Amino acid sequence: MFDTRELGRRPGAMKKVSRSVPAPEDLGIEVIGVPAGVTVELDLRLESVMEGVLVTGTARAPLRGECVRCLEPVERELDADFQEMFSYPDADTRTARRDEAGDDAEEEDVFYLEADLLGLEPVLRDAVVLALPMQPVCRDDCPGLCAECGVRLADEPDHHHEVTDIRWAALKDFQDENQEK
Repeated sequence: MFDTRELGRRPGAMKKVSRSVPAPEDLGIEVIGVPAGVTVELDLRLESVMEGVLVTGTARAPLRGECVRCLEPVERELDADFQEMFSYPDADTRTARRDEAGDDAEEEDVFYLEADLLGLEPVLRDAVVLALPMQPVCRDDCPGLCAECGVRLADEPDHHHEVTDIRWAALKDFQDENQEK
């Protein structure tokens, strides 16, 4: 939670904050993510505006996962930028948004300050997950694994299997039978 009392409700007031926080659980996708408990560095700018507090920031964290081609471990650093508006609890943003978009419009996710405190976890979670590589690879030219036996092709670049074209498979079986006689 971040305290915004110093800003007051004076539009134009600004405060810069740098903080190290532990990463929450499940911050990532199946193949890559931020390990729980590691340090996430946050650089934030909190700006007071008429409707609430505008938070602009960057999150830096280590990533761990596995290459989607060869399943080797992947470790990287992530920089995720984000910007979100936290409305004052008494601000009537719901009515204003409905009036602008029409009565049938669905209400968007609106974040509210609670006792002049703002919780960044949902915003941080969205920013980090959207910044993750969906198909992480250990290197750009990773050849992956052999589809026949699972050998890592980067370790054995000359690896191959004798494969008979399916159109000639019947003749191969015929040849094998005649050689056995």
